[in-house]
Amino acid sequence: MDAIVLLKEDHKTVARLFREFERAKEDDHRTKKSIVDQIIEELTVHAYIEEIYFYPTAREAVPDTKDHVLESVEEHHLVVWMLAELSRMDPADERYDAKVRVLIENVRHHVEEEEKDWFPMVRTAMGRARLTELGQTLLDAKPEAPRDPLKLPSAHA
Repeated sequence: MDAIVLLKEDHKTVARLFREFERAKEDDHRTKKSIVDQIIEELTVHAYIEEIYFYPTAREAVPDTKDHVLESVEEHHLVVWMLAELSRMDPADERYDAKVRVLIENVRHHVEEEEKDWFPMVRTAMGRARLTELGQTLLDAKPEAPRDPLKLPSAHA
């Protein structure tokens, strides 16, 4: 699987979890907490493989993506702090659902920019063989990725 396909699959997984959260009953705190815990893990692992492997490689292959990469890291910074806050919040807190909705809005915006604005440039510049090799690197890195969002480089950027 090439790197962009793998990242898009991650995006789909998170989008599915977002929909599950949005469909959860307002007072079903246990279900919401379970879904948010999955979102935290998925987004943390995803951000790690992007920041450590994909972004530097994309930036090298397509220097015109520099601004996209820098903006993406800043978006990650906001998201990882929200993830850290959610991991410590009680789902019965009156701000919990609002914080999750803001997270969802931010991540959906981030995904749209990546998939429409700069993944196509990276695909053209890198080609299938190089993207497949990078995809394997990303896949191999997932088990070693931190599960704590505050352990990501972007948390301290």
